[in-house]
Amino acid sequence: MIFVGGVPFSSSSQGNTLVALMEDPILVSAANSFKAIPERKFSVYEESGMDRLTKNKWVYLFQREYGTVDPAFVDFVGTDEATTCVGIVIRNKKNGMTSVSHMDSPNIVDMGLSQMLLHVVDHNMDAELDVLSVHLVGGFEDVSPNYVYSSTRSESQEQLDGHSFPLCAKIVEALFTRPENFHVQTLFVLGHNTRRDSEGNAYPIFHGLVVETSTGLVTPACFDRTSRCPDEIVRKIRVTSAYEDPSWSGKLLETYDTQTDQFRIASCCWSFRQKYISLTLQSLSDSEILLRCSTSPSAEAPDFVDNLRRKWEYLIEHPDWRETFPRKQPRVFERTGDGGWKRC
Repeated sequence: MIFVGGVPFSSSSQGNTLVALMEDPILVSAANSFKAIPERKFSVYEESGMDRLTKNKWVYLFQREYGTVDPAFVDFVGTDEATTCVGIVIRNKKNGMTSVSHMDSPNIVDMGLSQMLLHVVDHNMDAELDVLSVHLVGGFEDVSPNYVYSSTRSESQEQLDGHSFPLCAKIVEALFTRPENFHVQTLFVLGHNTRRDSEGNAYPIFHGLVVETSTGLVTPACFDRTSRCPDEIVRKIRVTSAYEDPSWSGKLLETYDTQTDQFRIASCCWSFRQKYISLTLQSLSDSEILLRCSTSPSAEAPDFVDNLRRKWEYLIEHPDWRETFPRKQPRVFERTGDGGWKRC
């Protein structure tokens, strides 16, 4: 069930809960306030205008990953690089347990929410007694603002929905029908998260978020390459491999161990064919890569193509996945004294 402003939310928009929520005065006001917050920039190293993460304990999530953190162990948890994806925060106000995910498809929403809630909900008590704060940030108007969504759309109409709206609609629908009580506090998606240039082209205002675990404060955020760790490239490859692995169908990827404060990157396989695919893609121009590899080519961050090229370079240099995961063992990273990560 969804609550807004402390009371149960009921949709009056012909059953379209997302549209009704987007128009709710409380959430519109919250979105306007969120838009006015300066974006926090995170780095491991000291840089002008950046928040230095060293000596803070943080957890970073990539696309299709999730992590649930205990405020006793972690100061910040966040994600970025989202265009048509959505970052979701679910936090238990009673104990501070906070789960963040980076959802990229309606197909992973139902199971993904169950995974996120596993360590957030107190299973020894009535679920209705938990006060679960929810924040959604991401997605933008990747279709015409004049386009009207219909719940009775045909297959041909579905192709016009874009990527952001179906994902946001599925998330809201799942929250609305689950038994837990979700107090939606931020709904910074779609039109709220869209800016347009002089030619009317749409772009996301923010690509990410961060949660301060001690307070539950959620702010817009971006992370540089040094703070998207540990094991950045291998985790990006694992996201791609998960689409071909039936054991991960409908699920978010588990990387962070809540109870031990460790990253455990489970093994994944890729074929030698990936080397040749990577060689082919590496030969393309930046503009061709954007058109082939992005759901929103004109809206990606400046480092999008470079990140893909680095991933392909790894696959070219390591075509045998067993070099990366000997004996199918996970890659385990533990916390260092300065708050960073080192491989065990």
